[in-house]
Order: sequence, then structure tokens, then C-alpha cells
Amino acid sequence: MSFLKYEFMQNAFIIGGLLAIILPLIGAVMVFKRLSMIGEALSHVSMAGVTLGLLMGFDPIIGAIVMSIIAALSIELIRKRINQYSELSIAIIMSAGVGLAGVLLGFLQNPANFNSFLFGSILAITQSEYLIAVILALIVMALSLIFYREFFYIAFDEASAKISGIKVNRMNILFTILTAITVSITSRIVGALIVSSLLVIPLTCGMQVSNSYKQTLFRSSLFSLFFVWGGLTISYYFPGGLKPGGTIVLLGVVTLIVILVFKSIKKTLH
Repeated sequence: MSFLKYEFMQNAFIIGGLLAIILPLIGAVMVFKRLSMIGEALSHVSMAGVTLGLLMGFDPIIGAIVMSIIAALSIELIRKRINQYSELSIAIIMSAGVGLAGVLLGFLQNPANFNSFLFGSILAITQSEYLIAVILALIVMALSLIFYREFFYIAFDEASAKISGIKVNRMNILFTILTAITVSITSRIVGALIVSSLLVIPLTCGMQVSNSYKQTLFRSSLFSLFFVWGGLTISYYFPGGLKPGGTIVLLGVVTLIVILVFKSIKKTLH
């Protein structure tokens, strides 16, 4: 672990660890609400915010967060209006985000900065981006734990949640905003093209080896930490170096395959 003597690696491990903990907290509610693709949609929309930030000269991560929050609230609004086809809201907003990003990209003089957001650059985040990411990650973590019971209810049964006295609309809006913030931060760290993978893969691994919701969240966070820290370590020591974001996701995919194969063999033997 001698590479931790470098400040950029220390920063990567800290922010990566924080994201690894909050991603399953957000991902679990998304998956059980049958909205697992919302991460994909928001990550694409965040690219429009990044491009806008680069064009207008302000921090791209702020642009990504603002655009993602607007998109997330729009998804929630459309989802309520066409409840029977709620997945259409995700497709509509993702299409709008991709289109806007494509138009704005045409005005960008130096697209190299934009490309770093597509695949992430956890080892090259600036000090200001690092501070913003840490503060927002801690806020998301705190609110996710404070409203653990409410999010649990709205994830499985909104009707029962209303009967229990939970303000479902407020909780949905709060969760939507937290999701937008999480996706925006993660897009900068691991890349917009693979952010949805980190929301789903650790949770899927946790679900395979758990018997309760709370156990799933805990074990998913452990898997997520293993993927992030393991991916960073492998990418650093691999000859010639590897892209950290891609390495993190591939480690997750390999782990999930191993778990599924092991469970299949175990089931066959019994």
C-alpha cells in the first residue's frame, strides 16, 4: 500500500470510499422502486451540465449537479402523470439530456476536458472538486441514514407508506435530489458512461448473499468498497496502468459472476 503516500491516491481512496458507501444506499431504493435505469438517465443529463460549466467558465461538477437535480425532478413529475408507463419518464429525460449535451458540445473549443467526464478521472480531481464531493457525499450519507425507515417504505410499498403517516411525495422528492447529487459526483469520479453500473452491481452482489434489506445494504457497501479500493489498487499496479473507473466496474462484474457460479454449483450439489 506504499502508493498511499501520494496525496492524489489518498484523495482517491477517501472520496472513492465515501461513494462506495452511499451508492448502495441510493441504489437499493432505486432497484426496489423498479427505477434502476434512472442512474443511466441522470448520468447522461449530467453531461449537459458539464458542457454548460465548461462553456460558461464555472465548475463543471456544479453544472452536473444542477442539471441532474432538474432532470431528476422532471422524471418524478412525469412519472406521476403517466403512472402506468413510468419507465417512459426515464427515456424521455435521458433523450433530452443527450440531445442538449450534443448541441452544447458543438460550441466547446477543447473537448478533451469533456472526455475526462465520460470515463472519469478519480486520480485527477482538483482540490475544489474533492472538497465539494466529500461534503455532498457526507450529506447524502447522513440524510439516507436519517430517513432510512421512510426510504425503505417508499421503496417497497408507497400505499402502505401513506397509511403509516409518511409524506410520500416529500420523501420521493428528497430521494430524487439525493440520487441526482450522487450520480453527479460519481460521474466525475468514475465516468458518466459507467456510473449506473456502480449503483446496481454492488447491490446485486449483496442481494445474492443476504436475507434482509438491512443486511443487503451492509453487505452491498462492503462489496462496493472492495470494488472501488480493489479497482484503484489494480489500476495503479497493472503494467502500463489502467483506467480506474473501468477497472472498478470490471472487478464488480467478475465478482458477481463468481458469486452466481458458486451459488449455482452449491445448488446443484444439494
